[in-house]
Amino acid sequence: MRVDFYQLSRDPVETAVAQIARATLKAGKRLLVVADDADRLDRIGEALWAVGGDFLANGRAGGPHDARQPILLAEAVEPANGATFLALADGKWREPDGFERVFLFFDGETLDAARGLWRDLGSREDTERHFWKQDGGKWAEAG
Repeated sequence: MRVDFYQLSRDPVETAVAQIARATLKAGKRLLVVADDADRLDRIGEALWAVGGDFLANGRAGGPHDARQPILLAEAVEPANGATFLALADGKWREPDGFERVFLFFDGETLDAARGLWRDLGSREDTERHFWKQDGGKWAEAG
C-alpha cells in the first residue's frame, strides 16, 4: 500500500482533496473520502462541483446509489463504491483494509500525529510512504 502525506499550509483541505479527486478519476480509480465532520464533508462535496471548471460526480455514503459513485464521501472507512483509493481528509489515521493508495491530509493541528504515523508506517514492509508539501500553487514531493 502506498500512503501519501499531504501537509496543508496554504489551501484548505477541500481544495486539496478536489485536486486529488480529479487526478484519481483521470487514473481510472474510485475514491472514498473520509472525515468525521459532516460540515467538512459538505465543503468537500461543494469543492468537487468546480475543480478547474469540471464537475466531479460524488455522493454521500448511505444513499441508494453508493455503489455507482466514483467519489463517495463518508464518515467511516466503508468503501461502498468499490474504491481502491482513500482520502483521510481530517488528518486522522484509520487502518485501511484493501486500499492500494491512501492520502492523509494534515495541518498544524494534526502535525504531531502525522509525524508519529510516518515513523510507525516506516517499519511496515508492505507500506510505501511519500510526503508532499505545497509549493506555490502546486504540490511537490519533499524528499
